[in-house]
Amino acid sequence: MREIQFREAVAEAMSEEMRKDERIYLMGEEVAEYNGAYKASKGMLAEFGPKRVIDTPISELGFAGIGVGSAMNGLRPIIEFMTFNFSLVAIDQIISNAAKMRQMSGGQFNVPIVFRGPTASAGQLGATHSQAFESWFANCPGLKVVVPSNPYDAKGLLKAAIRDNDPVIFMESEQMYGDKGEVPESEYILPLGVADIKREGKDVTIVSFGKIIKEAYNAADELAEEGIEAEVIDLRTVRPIDFDAILTSVRKTNRIVVLEEAWPLASISSEIAYKVQKDAFDDLDAPVKRVTALDTPMAYAPTLVDAYLPNKDKVVKAVKEVMYI
Repeated sequence: MREIQFREAVAEAMSEEMRKDERIYLMGEEVAEYNGAYKASKGMLAEFGPKRVIDTPISELGFAGIGVGSAMNGLRPIIEFMTFNFSLVAIDQIISNAAKMRQMSGGQFNVPIVFRGPTASAGQLGATHSQAFESWFANCPGLKVVVPSNPYDAKGLLKAAIRDNDPVIFMESEQMYGDKGEVPESEYILPLGVADIKREGKDVTIVSFGKIIKEAYNAADELAEEGIEAEVIDLRTVRPIDFDAILTSVRKTNRIVVLEEAWPLASISSEIAYKVQKDAFDDLDAPVKRVTALDTPMAYAPTLVDAYLPNKDKVVKAVKEVMYI
């Protein structure tokens, strides 16, 4: 099977869907003439033209609002944010309009729109360009929130998101766009809300999503050398969360560590910890353990960036704590 980059998987998903449906268009900063800030729309302007691949001013509130309005009127926009840090300028359109329009209109309007772009840290980008917003958007009824971790999942999930008749937040990573993975040339769709067991194990469950799951894989490799078999679950979507997959695994391993690149308060891992203790309390042999970013804004200095972010060693330490070794 061929290997392509994450950015190529994203471009393929958008292009394939745009060829099938003339109502779909892409709009955002530098998506057209520059082929995308991260080259995730490379070649699309040449194929689809400037009416369907649209460069915008630096005005997230404005073009997000245009997208919502056009979706209400029969189009199916894909709105790219250069980073979800910039989506805060447009959060009223996303939360107050896109997410709530179906309910507020009594079902007269649906909003088939995808908001996509990178989230969380990407090196030394400082406090205001390094924030993980998955739990912010997942808190809002009316939105689906997708956070893929590899090219295969990205393509299949993005195609599903584009076909969805409700708003979808599709969150990528600047540090994953160059990642390569096997992606079929044939058509495939991955359903939203279904987690994937990336590695089977019997001793402990590690749940994660997005680019930070790589630290779970690294930790699982190191733990395996010590005879500890970790089961690694990739959520893929964080609204809805596939709690059945998590609970099934916990009932097998009796221990769980949740890894995410976000602040600890009111995070996705907080919700998972609550659900596991509520529905699988008697199956637990140890308290739920979380590994998150530190509860502080991201710094710029490399040493402080390393201290801030979750990593393999922190995951290994957490696993050994729940295993009492």
